[in-house]
This record gives sequence, C-alpha cells and structure tokens, in this order.
Amino acid sequence: MPPRSEVFCRGAGGADGMPVIFSHELDVDTLQPGDFRVTTASGNVGKLVCVTMLPAIDPGELRTVLLVGDFGSAQSDPPVTVEIVGNLHSIDNTVNFKGASIKVTPLDPGPTLILAETLPKKTWRLGRESNGRVGSSTGCPTEGVQQIVRVVWAGGVTTANNKEPGDLERNAYRVTVKNANGSTTDVTPFALGDLADNDNNHELCLDTTDVPVSVSFPAGYLTDPNNDLNPATSIEVIQR
Repeated sequence: MPPRSEVFCRGAGGADGMPVIFSHELDVDTLQPGDFRVTTASGNVGKLVCVTMLPAIDPGELRTVLLVGDFGSAQSDPPVTVEIVGNLHSIDNTVNFKGASIKVTPLDPGPTLILAETLPKKTWRLGRESNGRVGSSTGCPTEGVQQIVRVVWAGGVTTANNKEPGDLERNAYRVTVKNANGSTTDVTPFALGDLADNDNNHELCLDTTDVPVSVSFPAGYLTDPNNDLNPATSIEVIQR
C-alpha cells in the first residue's frame, strides 16, 4: 500500500492490500476488521490493520472491501484463504456472510472481470463529471444512452501507464447482445463511465436496446496496482 493510504487507515503505508468482492452490496455498519480471517499457506493467520470500502463507494458499488494488514509473503508464505468469521450483512439484510470463505487469487495474475450487471434507469447519473475526490467518478454521456452495464474487476484497474482507460480500451470491450429474433451480436460501448475514481468498476454506455448477455475483454490492456496485465476475460451479464 502507498504512503498516502495513511489518510484513511493508520498503519496502511507499506502494508499488504487485498480486495475482497461480495455478491451483494454490504451494510457498512456491520463491517469491521474482526469479520475477516486471512490464512497463509503455512497456516499462519494474517494481521488486519483496517478494512475499508474505499475507493468503490458510488451508489451500487458497495461490494468491494479492501483488507489492509500483514498477509504473509507472496513468495514464501502467501495468503491462501479468506474467511468471514463475524456477522457481516448485505445492505438489504437478506444475507449474513458469516461462514463464507474463498481461495485467494495469487499476486502475479492480472485482473479479471468478476461481475457484470445492467443498471436500472433510475440509478443512471448521466453527464456527471469527476471532481478528483474519492468516490467522484464520471457518468455516461447525457445523450444516446439506451442501457448501461456495470462491470466489476477483481481489483482496481488502469492502463499500463497508470492512466484512465480511453478509446483504445473502450473499443476492446465486447458486449454480446440478444436481438428480438433470438440471434446474438457483439457491440462496443460508445462511451465509458465510472472513470477517474481509481476503483474496480466501469460503466459500459450502450446505444442499443438489445439485451446484454455477456461482456468480454482481451488480454493485455489493463493493469492492477501490482502492474500485472489482464488476461483475456469474460463474464455473463446479470439483468437488474
């Protein structure tokens, strides 16, 4: 974690960071470091300094928790599992994640798509501009939008030069849509939203009313904070 991490978590500078992504948005009032147990390959239990939802805090994004602490050595004793050992609830209180566990993705592999969903029109924030602050991202354009698909990556993503995605990356996205006659077509978003906030979400701005079925992205365009390039990745779209 970079030194500037101390702003939101004392002791974070130089510590390990691990994003954990949930299937539902979380009730942040039930979130605390004691909810998580990170176990390394040797069986040691990692030490958590803090947990935070930053920077993915826009409405609809409260699925990604950043764990900060000491989680072993990626080379000699890497973290292998994350368990939820406390009462951690979804925002609608329908799910208690206590008892859930998952294997840790090793450090070296690049970021992959982990979720895609259509956004209800009432949640669109067209034309929004970023003010450079955490949680302040751009929106899709005010004109031409028929649908928006949010994609969630396994961690924060930027281009290889640590810049926000542009037309090159936008054109790399492929959204498979189903036409009225049941056939499928691949389309490209005409714009990208949810940029300039350093999180793991992108909004794919679509100018078609055909039903989005899946999203794919080729290898070698985006990097995670460890500067690992993404592999080819794809995900089915959840209809909201």
